[in-house]
Amino acid sequence: MKRYIAFLRGINISGKNKVPMAELRQGFEKLDYTEVKTYLNSGNVIFSSDEADTLKTTSRIEEMIKNQFSLDIPVFVIPKEELEDILHHAPDWWGDESKEIYDNLIFILPPATFKDVYNEIGEPKGGLEKVKEYKETIFWSFNRKDYQKTNWWSKTASADISSKLTIRTANTVRKIVGM
Repeated sequence: MKRYIAFLRGINISGKNKVPMAELRQGFEKLDYTEVKTYLNSGNVIFSSDEADTLKTTSRIEEMIKNQFSLDIPVFVIPKEELEDILHHAPDWWGDESKEIYDNLIFILPPATFKDVYNEIGEPKGGLEKVKEYKETIFWSFNRKDYQKTNWWSKTASADISSKLTIRTANTVRKIVGM
């Protein structure tokens, strides 16, 4: 049995796409996933499964959400060990607990790629934000007080590619890996 993490994109934000976590856990359990836990109210689900095919798992979860909640929600599923590997490869400037810097991990939903994201959003604004690609993720950090001046802040939410991304803070990702 392998541990997985599912990141749901865009749920429970400003009263939109409401998904109660207790009902979401039940939905995962009906799919025969075990040891199901959620973290926060933003669609972070940790579970165990014998299924090795993450694309099949992703499709099953997306279908369950559509049937149970009448929502088309993109989902990013990753084995816990792969997420641990990603965190192990974090750049030195990412996730150092500074209150002045906001550190995020961007998960790229297939079939989108880093090249697609970078081509649409563009270069990070020097001195204000940094990005580094690793596998299907992007480490992204920016200065909190100058976030509105960054190139990636508004574009990760409004560009066409935004529907192919789901973003979590460094603290959230670390907490989930520890669960």
